[in-house]
Amino acid sequence: MLPSDPRSSETTPLGFDEFVGILVAFATIGAVLFWSFSRKDADWNLDGLLAPSSTPSAFATEPGFGVKPTVSSNLNGSPSPTVTDSNQSANTLLIPDATTGGVVAVPPQASTINPPSQVGPVIIPPLSGNIAPNNQVAPVVVPPPSSNTTEPQTAPTVEQIPTTTPPIAFKDVPADYWGRHFIDALSSRGLIKGFPDNSFKPDLPVSRAEFAAIIQQVSEKKLDNTPTAFKDIPEKFWATPAISQAIGSGFLKGYPNGTFNPDQKISRVQVLVSLVSGLKLNPPASANQFLSIYKDAKDIPKYATDKVAAATANNLVVNHPDKTVLAPNKDVTRAEVAAMVYQTLVQTGKLQPLQDPNIVTVPR
Repeated sequence: MLPSDPRSSETTPLGFDEFVGILVAFATIGAVLFWSFSRKDADWNLDGLLAPSSTPSAFATEPGFGVKPTVSSNLNGSPSPTVTDSNQSANTLLIPDATTGGVVAVPPQASTINPPSQVGPVIIPPLSGNIAPNNQVAPVVVPPPSSNTTEPQTAPTVEQIPTTTPPIAFKDVPADYWGRHFIDALSSRGLIKGFPDNSFKPDLPVSRAEFAAIIQQVSEKKLDNTPTAFKDIPEKFWATPAISQAIGSGFLKGYPNGTFNPDQKISRVQVLVSLVSGLKLNPPASANQFLSIYKDAKDIPKYATDKVAAATANNLVVNHPDKTVLAPNKDVTRAEVAAMVYQTLVQTGKLQPLQDPNIVTVPR
């Protein structure tokens, strides 16, 4: 059998299958060429593939401060920002760029570039704190106030005399008696006492020895009971300790002739002079301002004018029934002594003031 002519295939017409295959091949080639020419402004630097740059990636992110944008150059030389997200860095294709020595990032087709407005939040730590792990701001601890804070210093207070017993119900001091509340306040604290018959005798005059016994109860300066030598006081006189206390604390004095006159009745002005001297009160700048309120100011002895003015300025004077009448030379009564001694304890802070219409007050 003769061999077939090899040229016969050139004249054989194409079948349908061959025609379809050729058509598909040309379509594929055309699509590739079209895609290539449509991306003519992309960077096709094949030399860079053979000699990749050792420059580190320009897409590093800073922990805690979101995404850091970087800039690369394109073929036209104009800078174009390339923004990457730290969450997409694993899927980003990096192509070396020999013209700039950097790397051009080709993001995946399906990824979306966040606009600058969507950059992660910036955490600003407090001025005195540190950034804790996981981008959490460490709390700033405010220490509690120091226990050594200086407190305002206040003046020391004087301990008041407490009430020890109910007031003595004196049979001759009725409820409406003008000096009742002064007498009750002192008797409930044991500062004054009555007579064995349960009387007080409020209108009875007071002797110097009796006044010394009352002053002994209110005097702050406690002295020893060394007897004071007065030629008119017997050795075992009942009021000797009280007289010594009154003399030593400055409330009373003896006479120049060495006598004390313990049984002498004491006047109202002498009581005021005694109280002001014992308290060491200074006279006011204008004595006449305080003395002028008394209708009988002319009867005040000259040696006692400053003392009476000081007593008036410190609310020690109690006048009954008329506040404007001092009656300086009148013998003081037991009720009047009780009232003036109470005002003395108020002035020293040991008792609370009473609202009584007989207390002489001068507007300042």
